[in-house]
Amino acid sequence: MIDESILFALLLTTLAGLSTGIGSAIAYFIKKPKVIYLSLSLGFSAGVMIYISFVELLPNALENIGQFWGVTAFFIGILVIGIIDIFIPEEINPHHFTQIVKNTNSKTNAKLMRTGMFTALAIAIHNFPEGLATFGTALTNVKLGIMIAIAIAIHNIPEGISVSMPIYYATNNRNKAFVYSFLSGIAEPIGAMIGFLILMPFLSDILLSSMLAFIAGIMVYISIDELLPMAYQYGHNHTVILGFIAGMLVMALSLLML
Repeated sequence: MIDESILFALLLTTLAGLSTGIGSAIAYFIKKPKVIYLSLSLGFSAGVMIYISFVELLPNALENIGQFWGVTAFFIGILVIGIIDIFIPEEINPHHFTQIVKNTNSKTNAKLMRTGMFTALAIAIHNFPEGLATFGTALTNVKLGIMIAIAIAIHNIPEGISVSMPIYYATNNRNKAFVYSFLSGIAEPIGAMIGFLILMPFLSDILLSSMLAFIAGIMVYISIDELLPMAYQYGHNHTVILGFIAGMLVMALSLLML
């Protein structure tokens, strides 16, 4: 029979991961898609990912494994996602603003769908070590585990938005936007289970910190190569900046609550 402490730790991790569903549901509150909403949300997404990469993930890695290995893991993450980017055909965006609000098979919408899926991949990978961290902490210190789970749950909400909005604008399908975004949060309890079944006997601070630096590299690449260029091409530059700052602010507040 599974120990109650293990079940509680898994429950905490699952709730924290699936809180992405709150951010995923944002598509249901937008009655009519507008380009300015897309610029704002893409800027917001980039702010979330860049802030968490440079303020939380990479600094933790540098502190635990040193600058050389931390920076190495960071740039390996950039290299890996760059290679993936090369092998995924990139649609040429015709820069027709009106296409973005139509449910068509346009190249613009294909590009947006690709961006949403890339973001979902990055967040799913990012949630994996978070699941390990939350689960392991809750097993050893219940109070600290609860605090970490709450903080992760809060900053998983904007991550859910990061995935759902591009997919919603690409497909005009609220259900599809919700499902893909919601699924990205499942990586958190999956990470916890894998940690429990396989990795816990071998898991070390070095391995976990290296994973976090690796994820930071992936998230920075996606923000610079995908999110920000797409946000700016729709002509609402100041809106993008406001969204970017808002994304960083939300992440900062969520981390301060830890």
